[in-house]
Amino acid sequence: MGEHVATRIDGNAMAAELHARLADEVRELRAAGVRPGLATVLVGEDYPAQAYERRVRRLAEELDCAYVCEHLPGDVELAEALATVGKLNADPRITGILVLRPLPPQVPEVELYRILSPTKDIEAVTPVNAGLLAQGRPRFIPSTPAACFHMLDTYLRSTGRDPATAYDGVNLVLVGRSNNVGKPAVWLGLQRNATVISAHHYTDQAGRLADFTRIADILIVAVGRRGLVTGDMVREGVIAIDVGINPVRDEATGKVRLVGDLDFESVAARAEAISPVPGGVGPMTDIWLLHNTVRAAAMRAHLPHPPEMTL
Repeated sequence: MGEHVATRIDGNAMAAELHARLADEVRELRAAGVRPGLATVLVGEDYPAQAYERRVRRLAEELDCAYVCEHLPGDVELAEALATVGKLNADPRITGILVLRPLPPQVPEVELYRILSPTKDIEAVTPVNAGLLAQGRPRFIPSTPAACFHMLDTYLRSTGRDPATAYDGVNLVLVGRSNNVGKPAVWLGLQRNATVISAHHYTDQAGRLADFTRIADILIVAVGRRGLVTGDMVREGVIAIDVGINPVRDEATGKVRLVGDLDFESVAARAEAISPVPGGVGPMTDIWLLHNTVRAAAMRAHLPHPPEMTL
């Protein structure tokens, strides 16, 4: 018997397909006199946040969307950060605003989200947008959980399973409960009729993380800890999605590479399918952020807006 090889879920290929669709939608909006615009707010010098900002800037430029990055120093005062968000709320060129994390302690994210305009809140972090998502009628679906489920839906279709029923009753285990990934993914999983289990730091601290990851039919890991989940912590045939982005510096060359929260080789040896890092959720997240920016532009102009690509 040959060695088992998990199917690699190719986020780059899926992102390229969505990129083409989105380019068409932007052209249609431009023909109607509307230009989508994305703004990012970056505080400090966090490496993954800076890498993300560079990627979305490049993508916005490729799609002919306006783009602004407000890069604030790590010691910025809360009042200045709030004023920056307020300025972007009022800027008619901007249809979507992304506040990059992490934020320093003196700038609590809840304070920025409190004043963020819900119609520009493309990551659904404001209370009203998070509430709409929880009720199953989202204005925007946050980009990373949306990317995860688009990848899962697309993979399931490729194997002849209908995403409308494929999740019914299956064990969907989410590791990580952040406001921008873990919690929204809970709602998206419930809307698909999965049996959803949310595990997190305290589950791990109690020594029980593997108890839950081992019963997952579908596993989504979004913690930010390199190699947190290993092959002995998953069952045969799991479908595993890795959201982790962890920079690792090669001591010999000084180069930085990104690795995920899954120990890729050992999990792939048992999984039915697995998403890699890089080349998995990341490219899909980037394109989804622009999808939401375009959607926001169409909504503001009272034009037909792109239907949600998932749900």
